[in-house]
Amino acid sequence: MALFQIKSKKAHQVPVDLRQFKDEAALRDFFAENLESLLGLRFLGNEYKTKDGRIDTLAIDETGTPVIIEYKWGEKDNILSQGLFYIDWLKENKRLFDLLVADKLGKESKVIWDSPRLILIAQGFDRYTLSAARQVKNSVELIKYTPYSSDILFLETMYSSETVKPVAETTKRKEEGAYNVDYHLSNVNDDVKAIFYALQEEIKKWANVEEKADQKVGITYRTTKSFVRFEFGKSYIDVLVRDSRYDHKIDPKGMIKDISSFEWGYKGRIKLKSKDDVSYVLDLIRQSYESTL
Repeated sequence: MALFQIKSKKAHQVPVDLRQFKDEAALRDFFAENLESLLGLRFLGNEYKTKDGRIDTLAIDETGTPVIIEYKWGEKDNILSQGLFYIDWLKENKRLFDLLVADKLGKESKVIWDSPRLILIAQGFDRYTLSAARQVKNSVELIKYTPYSSDILFLETMYSSETVKPVAETTKRKEEGAYNVDYHLSNVNDDVKAIFYALQEEIKKWANVEEKADQKVGITYRTTKSFVRFEFGKSYIDVLVRDSRYDHKIDPKGMIKDISSFEWGYKGRIKLKSKDDVSYVLDLIRQSYESTL
């Protein structure tokens, strides 16, 4: 992807600089050091040793979902199969992960095991890896990184399982009672449904947005990082956004409550009950969305 810097109304292309990371270890360590800024994740460990290998990076996202990250610096065609192998290991060793989270983040931290995530990070992915990822039922994300000169790093999501929901799979999941949009709306009144659908329709129009409903905690929308989560009561929606520091000009109604002290990832909560507030709240959500771009 061509990247341009504008100086005095003139466009100057920024050259790619693949030498920024000398090897896979340098790439891994850079992401570990900046994981929250880059992907909205909390770092738990690098080179985590298992009986059959080492996981590049273990992390947890703002919903409490476990995350495995594998990196590809040079040619490493087995990155997907290797990552899936570690996902299987993780599911079979939940207690070890729970203990790691408690040790790193505190015993009060919760782990949600609905759908562990696998993130693969590389300079690119061949068509075979992209095709194979589409056949995988696990939550898989393929992220391409491009380092440029002038200390610029560009991240592009090449594939995410959250963006593709086959009809047959969706129907099966509904029949099995798995977590999905219908599950989260099953105990709310008609007004709340109307409010949610109005928000959902607008949010899905924004660029690079993924909807994640296959989790018990609620429905999440994300780019490379989550920017809003909806949690449902019978007559209201709790809307969680990334920041609570909205001044009176941005949030004149004072709807955002600061929850910085107890909700990692999301710093503000809005209790939405009325259709009349949909446009107002949507504007606050958009600002949360823009903060992840």
